[in-house]
Amino acid sequence: MPERFQFGRRVRCAGGYAAFVPDPLPPRVEWTADLIRALSDADRAIGRLAGEGRRLPNPHLLIRPFVKREAVLSSRIEGTQATLGELLAAEAGAAVERSPADLREVANYVTALEYGVARLKKLPLSLRLVREVHERLMKGVRGEATGPGRFRRSQNWIGRPGATITSATYIPPPPDRLMECLGAWEKFLHDTSLPPLIQIGVAHSQFEAIHPFLDGNGRVGRLLIILFLIERNILPAPLLYVSAYFEASRDEYYDRLLGVTARGEWEAWLEYFLTGVARQADDAMSRAQRINELLAAWRQRVARLTARLALDVIDLLAENPFCTATRMAKRLDVAFTTAQRAIDRLESAGVLIRVSEAKRNRVYCAKQILDILEEPA
Repeated sequence: MPERFQFGRRVRCAGGYAAFVPDPLPPRVEWTADLIRALSDADRAIGRLAGEGRRLPNPHLLIRPFVKREAVLSSRIEGTQATLGELLAAEAGAAVERSPADLREVANYVTALEYGVARLKKLPLSLRLVREVHERLMKGVRGEATGPGRFRRSQNWIGRPGATITSATYIPPPPDRLMECLGAWEKFLHDTSLPPLIQIGVAHSQFEAIHPFLDGNGRVGRLLIILFLIERNILPAPLLYVSAYFEASRDEYYDRLLGVTARGEWEAWLEYFLTGVARQADDAMSRAQRINELLAAWRQRVARLTARLALDVIDLLAENPFCTATRMAKRLDVAFTTAQRAIDRLESAGVLIRVSEAKRNRVYCAKQILDILEEPA
């Protein structure tokens, strides 16, 4: 007989190990004063962020570097070392020292998130969408051999580097129980009996407990947070990036998740999760406001000195603070020499600084924007 727990059960498997099978959601949660306060703070903060997002003058431009920041930090939790500056510089055409494999992993996260957001217009958050997002996340990168877009058919486990299943910190459901667990999890996604932030906090923890893929579970689980908030119309666009909070408190992140499966500590996990939502909502709003103020000041300064094209270049710096004349000429459909003149004017105005000494296709950076984006959480 399996050993029974309030929040799930551990089942003995043929290999002699015990795997954890979580109970279907929702869990029994004690509504403590601290948990209620954390939910209230998170609701207010995300409401302010949503309002600010709807007022952004160029949301499609400004959101892109925030998406890339989330990609960098979520991938860093899994061991990828690429920085936001390296990713943005490489996208602009600059040579960077970081390995192409690390940059590809982070770029895949951006692709998977943007695909998921677009797919929500036709497909609800579901196991099918989870598989499609995972396929794009894992294509052509480390872990691709484990089966992009396919739920696992073998046992996996979580532990320190080099750990075996006998020394694992946590062993998720065995393969023959996986679809049972995922089916219950998918059904819970469409439940509306809980406050949405509580629901996605619970769903994220349960997804990590099920660990349905052989690789990429953490990144997919964090992507689901953003996709859920967009599907529920809580956010108008991917503006909230909780990975920055998880990365800054990585040990606590893992401890709180393990606290749920080991001891049923849902309240502690939810307080931690909601605190992260509130802090990152305020953080994202602060960064967006400061970048918008900076862009407005530059437009005012440059408008008195130069032609319209330089103002168009400033708008694109919100999307990526790195630029080259070649890239700007293509984006703005102008001649290379015309784009270079606009960049030279922005360099003279103190908006851009040159960050490469190459004679051809020199790379420039709006360092003040990059500094805002790269500030620690």
